[in-house]
Amino acid sequence: MLPDTHTVIINGTIVTGDGSTLHERGIVRIDGTRIIDVAKGDTEVGTGAVVVDATGCTVIPGIINAHAHGCIYGPSMPSGSAPLRPVDVDYFRNRHLLSGTTTLLNVCGLALTDEIDGHSTLRHPLDIHLTTAHTASNLAAAIAIDGGGLSERHRTARIDDMVDKGAKALGEAGGGQTLGGGAQDYRFIPAAIKAATGIPVHPNVARAIKEAVLGRYLDRDMADFPQLDALLLEAGLAARVNSSTMARLIRETVMPPVALSLRGFDEIAAASERLNFPAIFHNATPTATTLVKLAETYPKARIIAGHSNHPMFLADEAVRFGLELKKRGVAIDVSTLDCIETRWRNDTANIDALVEARLVDTLSTDFAGGDWDSILSAIQRMVRKSQLSLPAAIALATGNVSRIFPELAGDRGLLERGKRADVVIVESHNLGRVRHVVANGQLAVFNGAMKVSALPAHAMGLRR
Repeated sequence: MLPDTHTVIINGTIVTGDGSTLHERGIVRIDGTRIIDVAKGDTEVGTGAVVVDATGCTVIPGIINAHAHGCIYGPSMPSGSAPLRPVDVDYFRNRHLLSGTTTLLNVCGLALTDEIDGHSTLRHPLDIHLTTAHTASNLAAAIAIDGGGLSERHRTARIDDMVDKGAKALGEAGGGQTLGGGAQDYRFIPAAIKAATGIPVHPNVARAIKEAVLGRYLDRDMADFPQLDALLLEAGLAARVNSSTMARLIRETVMPPVALSLRGFDEIAAASERLNFPAIFHNATPTATTLVKLAETYPKARIIAGHSNHPMFLADEAVRFGLELKKRGVAIDVSTLDCIETRWRNDTANIDALVEARLVDTLSTDFAGGDWDSILSAIQRMVRKSQLSLPAAIALATGNVSRIFPELAGDRGLLERGKRADVVIVESHNLGRVRHVVANGQLAVFNGAMKVSALPAHAMGLRR
């Protein structure tokens, strides 16, 4: 017997999130905060139902983004930097929701659970959780590079207490700030160069200078001075700074937190095995070999290799390390970064290589200095290029994530009876265009606009 008042989505293509199931035409029925029926074909709508017509659209589970930053009000990034401005946090939250994400894990790692929403009494429709990386070495690495957002409460917090208070995973162990990655390219190195020379540089210039000094693995003892001289000349820096001074500046900017951060990897892996808890690690050239060894040392640790398409890898390296990690039971995450549509600093070579090698388990955004592209835009690209089937691509951001992160999303990620009612309706010919979002049973986005759930049904084009 159908409930007196419920919501039913009709006439859409249904992709359930399990990696294989697709109904060309079907319905999803919601009562309160739960899915109560998913069926193919047409069935009785029922009296009293609020009907959402998904003609021309595809109905999928809400996207679960298990590697994002910038969506809470506490210390930002693994560097423990000052919190982002509230207006920016609000903006990033809204972007994620409007892009079809209904659950998000903020992996900065050093904030506290009471800082998810700060002092606000209003909960965002996006269900936001956080991770913990509160170990001695990770805190020390943050302080070595920045630590400007860390109070005594943050410095004395420890992961066991944070897990008890609701953290959903460990990590992110390391980060671009502490391990010479993207955040060094777009923030710390340009700031240091500008302070020394007065000249602003593009992040890609900063990356090239960094690699000329340290190599892509941060293991170069002596800078490649001919290459560095050429880069300084090309960037208009040669008249302000010589290559020897620049090499010293890069080392002093990048290297202080690196050894500490790598020690923090071991602390997080040991805790993951001890607590049987998922742990997210910064995966890039300086850390990939360490991750392989950790997977061998802690075989029961639940390791997720974050953003395994990191731009410090060449495509063949990303695949090679992905294979080695996968053999050892590590989950492989890739991130959109800014490489799908924006392409300001990164391109698609590494994500394409990993997807085509069938190595990818989960798909996230990461941060990319706030320039991240949406998860659904990446899924649209995979499907359009025939890299994956539609059900397999959708599962990377839904069912697979709930399986790997059950503490975060075990009750969602699938269009299935009894699951949390997180449902997204997207245009079938362009999955990146989000029409409607149901978050925990409430219509949070309708026709691409937020906060219309408080409007009467007739104002939203719905019918009873």
